[in-house]
Amino acid sequence: MPRALIIVLDSVGIGGAEDAPAYGDAGADTVGHIAEACATGGGDQPGLRQGPLDLPHMTALGLGLACEASTGRMPPNLAPRGALKGAWGYGVETSKGKDTPSGHWEIAGVPVTFDWGYFPDTIPSFPEKLTAALIERGNLPGILGNKHASGTVVIDEFGAEHMLSGKPIVYTSVDSVLQIAAHEETFGLERLYDLCRIGRKLCDEYKIGRVIARPFLGSPETGFKRTGNRKDFATPPPADTILDTLAKAGRSVVTVGKIADIFAHRATGREIKPNGNDACLSAAIEALKGLPDGGFVFANLVDFDSEFGHRRDIPGYAAALESFDRRIPEIEAALQDGDLVIITADHGNDPSWRGSDHTREHVPILSFGQGVAQEAIGRRESFADIGASVLRHLGVAHGGKGMSWF
Repeated sequence: MPRALIIVLDSVGIGGAEDAPAYGDAGADTVGHIAEACATGGGDQPGLRQGPLDLPHMTALGLGLACEASTGRMPPNLAPRGALKGAWGYGVETSKGKDTPSGHWEIAGVPVTFDWGYFPDTIPSFPEKLTAALIERGNLPGILGNKHASGTVVIDEFGAEHMLSGKPIVYTSVDSVLQIAAHEETFGLERLYDLCRIGRKLCDEYKIGRVIARPFLGSPETGFKRTGNRKDFATPPPADTILDTLAKAGRSVVTVGKIADIFAHRATGREIKPNGNDACLSAAIEALKGLPDGGFVFANLVDFDSEFGHRRDIPGYAAALESFDRRIPEIEAALQDGDLVIITADHGNDPSWRGSDHTREHVPILSFGQGVAQEAIGRRESFADIGASVLRHLGVAHGGKGMSWF
């Protein structure tokens, strides 16, 4: 039986979303603006990268054509240079919101039709009832932050006071999240996780998608740095995803990166959670090599979003794209006859955009493998078409949303 691998390049949007104005994102275009910046020297950084954005393997898979179909513009240096190697198109998000759960759940066949809860951009941001309960149940002396903030900035702002007082840093953003940052050594990593579990229960009544643990290390003298021990405590999907469907069909499932957290560890099979894009991609490739017939690997590469999109780092984002592109031959070498790979994204995070939040965009859909036709699959009216296509490829009956392009 065939096997399948989905790789989500977290936040690698390709612009063009018709409803972007409703999110304040009209004109956002993650890949397009990175390519334009690189073409004019805006992506140069000594010791990291320079010159036009160079993605020969993804270009051969149709990335530039997908960008052009999405926005009407071919990004600089992403036009095809020869024969295409797979099927290409782009996906339109129908879910409400522009955050990680909305995008991933829709990819897996469950678009978000309800309104997420959000905390207002005020100081304080959180309801007094919520903060009082978090302090009481977490046995805390209080909290710091209590506002919308960038994760790295808020740690720099409150890190020293946190270490002295024992008060965790609690903050949010335009996404449906409550984030808690704490020092791994002075506060304790497991204590942080326990506090996030308390926060998860408290946030349910507010329809908050995720409570995120943001551990860090360092000191006021040396500076603070977030570690790879982040953990997301998500509300579970409201209906069966393709993971549930595959589990019920007895298929082998491997989830890599933060996928298991996003789906609240439901039907997530063997969970692997390395730190960083390269480690997650290596884990996904190794999982595919050992995957039984009929199995499925679902991987997320989060660094595009967390390290470069939110930090508005164009050179870093460009370098990460080029690094991933160089490893596509490794993915191809791991494929067996009949295997399917889909490279896609869950939302945008344009590093040239104002603020530090996600951007509402279309996403690329690049599908390849032995036996996959070289063709345009066009505009897909829902990310759910990705999950439907995987189930069709694996020969598993599909009862959810989405329409396969096979």
